[in-house]
Amino acid sequence: MTKDIAARIDNPGMSWSIRIRLSLMMFLQFMMFPVFFMTLATYMKNIGVTGTWRALAMSSQALGCLASPLVGMIADRHFASQKVLAVLNLLGAALLVMVSRVADPTLVVVLLIVQQLCYMPTWGLTSSIAMSHSPAEKFPQIRVFGSIGWVAAGLFSLVAAWLFVDDAGQALKIEGTDIPFLCGAGTALVAAIVALSLPNTPPPAKGQKASVIDALGLRSFSLMKDPHFAIFIIIATLVMIPFTIYWSYCSVFLKDKGRDFITVTMGWGQFVEMFVMLMVPYALTRLGIKWTMVVGLVALVVRYLFFLGGDWYSQDWMYFAAILVHGVIFGFFFVGGQVYVDKGAPKELRAQAQGLLFLITFGIGMLAGNFINEWLIKVYSTKTFVAGVEKITYNWGPIWQITVVSSAVLMLALILFFRVKTAKELAAPAQAA
Repeated sequence: MTKDIAARIDNPGMSWSIRIRLSLMMFLQFMMFPVFFMTLATYMKNIGVTGTWRALAMSSQALGCLASPLVGMIADRHFASQKVLAVLNLLGAALLVMVSRVADPTLVVVLLIVQQLCYMPTWGLTSSIAMSHSPAEKFPQIRVFGSIGWVAAGLFSLVAAWLFVDDAGQALKIEGTDIPFLCGAGTALVAAIVALSLPNTPPPAKGQKASVIDALGLRSFSLMKDPHFAIFIIIATLVMIPFTIYWSYCSVFLKDKGRDFITVTMGWGQFVEMFVMLMVPYALTRLGIKWTMVVGLVALVVRYLFFLGGDWYSQDWMYFAAILVHGVIFGFFFVGGQVYVDKGAPKELRAQAQGLLFLITFGIGMLAGNFINEWLIKVYSTKTFVAGVEKITYNWGPIWQITVVSSAVLMLALILFFRVKTAKELAAPAQAA
């Protein structure tokens, strides 16, 4: 790692110019995804994509994480991170335009998967860039703008609906059309331009001998030799199973309970997340990384207790409370985990390590969670036909009970088996070298 970047990491100060550019990077990067993905299922239905191909389209985010370690390796060894980010966003913008123009359903799904292979690695890449130019403890203050961008995506869709009108001057309904893809492409293009304005983040391991392992971005898996890092990765992967039932299937639950405006309702979770992110640095300082993440898993248990209680006692306020704790879960556990990975990984592997984290969680973990929770919901549901119309009756009680128990077990596992190395222990290998 070059001296100028090392100085920025050691120096708690950060110029407002850098802070603004990093914050704008996060805002745009996390805005371009929900702009089109929130309405993707409706679009797939409208163009006749069903069955396995639809499942692949909805799992494109998880599949996209497979490229994260490879992109991390490229940023660690070959090219400046901000340039890699700009190229990925340009490719993503072009692919979204292509998706909006293609009529063949199979090609639409293939292009979406390729687009996510470009997009999902940027989650780890933006984190690596931000933490290269600011103290890791201050990272949540930058990352909060990603949450703001996510919320803004919902408002953006309303603005877009106002902008697009028919010949009679009536607002067009853009949900389920190709317009959200164009909105995402426009956001990605702006994000690419912003990426080129970011402070230089050169590859810290440039010039070092590479191998097939490096070419595949697999060097970061060597971090698993640390038993506590391995425990964290295993727990983070398993946490995605209960986490995903909210992420992917909460809309099914709320719809079954007769709730309307589901997208807006669930958006309150991201709204609260904006404020929770500002509390994460304080928690990291006062509680430490481990107990900050434990608080996140406590909130995970609380969320499903609220869903269970709401289902048992028909209390709608409990559903809303379950949604509001989303920010605590994401901010304290997942962002706390990113800080842990940044502190624990060697300088030359930090981008790859962030890519590994997203590969494991939002890649493998979410993919497994989607299928496991789909099976769980199917087990506790029955199909009947009334006047020839299929009706599905869900038994949510056992589903939430199982989810509460699994979340509690993972929380206890983190408390009992995970330990964060001290600064002295982290420095020991470098001193020995």
